[in-house]
Amino acid sequence: MRNNSQMVLVLQGLNDSLTNRQVYFALALTTYLFTILVNLTLVVVVCLDRSLHKPIYIFLCNLCFNGLCGASCFYPKLLHDLLADSQVISYGGCLTQLFSVYCYVFCEFTSLTVMAYDRYLAICRPLQYHTLMTVQKVLQLLLLTWSFSLLETSVGTVLTARLPLCRDRLPRIFCTNWEVVKLSCFDSNTTINNIYGFILMFSHLLQTALILVSYTHLVRASLKLQSDRRKFMQTCVPHLLTLLVFTASLMFDIMYSRYGSGSTLQVLQNALAAEFLVVPPVINPIIYGINLHQIRSKIIHRFSHKAEH
Repeated sequence: MRNNSQMVLVLQGLNDSLTNRQVYFALALTTYLFTILVNLTLVVVVCLDRSLHKPIYIFLCNLCFNGLCGASCFYPKLLHDLLADSQVISYGGCLTQLFSVYCYVFCEFTSLTVMAYDRYLAICRPLQYHTLMTVQKVLQLLLLTWSFSLLETSVGTVLTARLPLCRDRLPRIFCTNWEVVKLSCFDSNTTINNIYGFILMFSHLLQTALILVSYTHLVRASLKLQSDRRKFMQTCVPHLLTLLVFTASLMFDIMYSRYGSGSTLQVLQNALAAEFLVVPPVINPIIYGINLHQIRSKIIHRFSHKAEH
């Protein structure tokens, strides 16, 4: 049994991709820069324009900021590994990466839940919306989002860090919790990790189910008035698409990590496993930027105004 703190883990996910490393590096770098651009553009536009200082846009900024955090805990290490002769990560670095990845995951779920609650109030209880969704309430919901996510992630990371590792080969391009747990010695007690993982999985699936149930009420309410119907299409449909894409990609990664076989094509494994870190941070600002008229018009106005000068 080795001392975990002195271990260096080998990431084997890129083994089949290194023959085309320049192509993958260019693709990854372009995607990362584009992710930063679209998210920062939306955040900056909302921050600079006082007319956009409303709960839905503030929650959207939080979602985009979280997307930047998620992308930044994945891309820099991947870009480094694509250029390096060996793909390794220290044990401490691995724990830091998986902590960052799952903090992003849990914050994404909680942020989407908060946004669903905001849309429920706006459409189903419009007369009480401004009374219920005050500045203090917005700040409380943001604090709850990050505190709850950090707490969930901290508990999971501590449970994983206590396990002694007897192997050092990770069949991934980045560190994930269950893959590190599978490196533990055979006499290690991973039952608690397993139970906690299932608790988290079912609790966030329950969150998704509650959001979907709330949408039935939103659909009924939005069908009554043309203005509510337009509000639903502009804010709720992109929110629903974001939620479904994120949940599906994350569930695939969890199920494959636990029950998948290693016979699948490595490149396909990497693409599917990293989807929840790559796709949501890109599509969130694009979907909302296109569908939210106020944000779209402000972005067009700012860019056209700069072009004229």
